[in-house]
Amino acid sequence: MPSLIQLPNPILTTPSKPVMFFDKKLVSMIADMKKVLLSAKNPKGVGLAGPQAGFPYRIFLTKPTDNAEIRAFINPEILHMSDETVKEKTKLEGCLSIPTVWGQVNRRKSLTLRYRDEKGQTHEEVFDGLMATIIQHETDHTNGILFTHRVIEQKGKFYQIGKDEKGKEVLEELTLP
Repeated sequence: MPSLIQLPNPILTTPSKPVMFFDKKLVSMIADMKKVLLSAKNPKGVGLAGPQAGFPYRIFLTKPTDNAEIRAFINPEILHMSDETVKEKTKLEGCLSIPTVWGQVNRRKSLTLRYRDEKGQTHEEVFDGLMATIIQHETDHTNGILFTHRVIEQKGKFYQIGKDEKGKEVLEELTLP
């Protein structure tokens, strides 16, 4: 089973190649990616892009809740995004490939996505809320863009998990040099 790729591995910042063949190799790659996604425990993953599992292809998986089925999105293309952004400033974004770092990222509230499924069928679907956020994050991954890039370009703040005087986990602002 492939393991989770973390920074500073350059595959994470290199744009991915399109999936050209919908064959047994793709089925195997998706199965491996599912194992990597499900093995993430602290924090649990809600999405995983191909590069995070060592596959340089335009593919990602989503699992927005514990009870949700894992969905595969192949060769994703965001066709339209709403002008409205998610207003929840208390929500922080993180990434399995950049453990212990969190940041404020303004994401669009809804989007229209064109993608292919595991059988190669093309779909167009509208997503909003958490799924829209996950799709933007994972599509960025396939384009070699990390959430940390978005935090910096939006002049947001970074946070890390620390411990208070009683040993309880707390978020501490990270200051960059």
